[in-house]
Amino acid sequence: MAQQQQISLPAKLINGGVAGMVGVTCVFPIDLAKTRLQNQRSGQQIYKNMMDCLIKTVRSEGYFGMYRGAAVNLTLVTPEKAIKLAANDFFRHQLSKDGSKLTVFKEMLAGCCAGMCQVTITTPMEMLKIQMQDAGRIAAQQRVMPSVVTTLKMGGTSAVLCRSYNTSPAPVMRQSATQITRELLKTKGFTGLYKGLGATLMRDIPFSVVYFPLFAHLHQLGQSSPEGSVPFYWSFMSGCLAGCVAAVTVSPCDVIKTRLQSLKKGANEETYNGIVDCARNILKKEGPGAFLKGASCRALVIAPLFGIAQVVYFVGVGEILLGYTPQSIYSS
Repeated sequence: MAQQQQISLPAKLINGGVAGMVGVTCVFPIDLAKTRLQNQRSGQQIYKNMMDCLIKTVRSEGYFGMYRGAAVNLTLVTPEKAIKLAANDFFRHQLSKDGSKLTVFKEMLAGCCAGMCQVTITTPMEMLKIQMQDAGRIAAQQRVMPSVVTTLKMGGTSAVLCRSYNTSPAPVMRQSATQITRELLKTKGFTGLYKGLGATLMRDIPFSVVYFPLFAHLHQLGQSSPEGSVPFYWSFMSGCLAGCVAAVTVSPCDVIKTRLQSLKKGANEETYNGIVDCARNILKKEGPGAFLKGASCRALVIAPLFGIAQVVYFVGVGEILLGYTPQSIYSS
């Protein structure tokens, strides 16, 4: 059994990496819309909703503008998803070594440990991705601000209603992930890459605590017998539903994390001194509804991302490459 675990763990890491790459490629434009919606403040709305954001992004930045920051995400999502999925599998195995069935508490504990492990990669990945994704929103806000000021001087009553969106090509400052990393290391040191670590933990640990036990129980419902296999479509639907529920649950934490990790601010956008200050200012200036900004986008990102990831994970690419027979991660 020890030998089997030794062989299967690298395979599961490969599975998680491939699953993450496939899933991110499919849903990245929605993730970009989520970041931009979460970062815009009340009274300075450039985008009305997800579709409006994607349409304006294509018009002003071109089709590939929707994939701004995708390279760094694809590079780092491989170890991130590998750690998340494989760590959950590993901790589930360790917690069930006595042969007893996993209780809900132990499933949540395994998810918690997996969430804590993944932030070592998630935090710098999100840090770099957010800077690149949000560059277009800041450029768009800078273009419309002069017209807003003029309207207000002429007696306009609402900056939001009077604002027009210029769809000419955006003067977006194109910085690569390498340039941003170099700048962060130079100005803030290695810890600069982990800005927002507390908020990332606050989001990812509860997410994993909710997602993995829920997925395990939904997935089990698709088994025709205790040892029977589960159809791929059921794995996909289980991943989608569990991901959607977990994503909406931790959406307020994701808004706080996104705000804290945004280094470049638009006009009149405040900076925050930690999680509590960020939450207090959002609540005071934008109301409780601001904590759900981008929640629908996040659900649309996470649901298919984890649905696709679970299916690819169960295909067993790693086991095939290592010449090992794929096994269900929840068979133990």
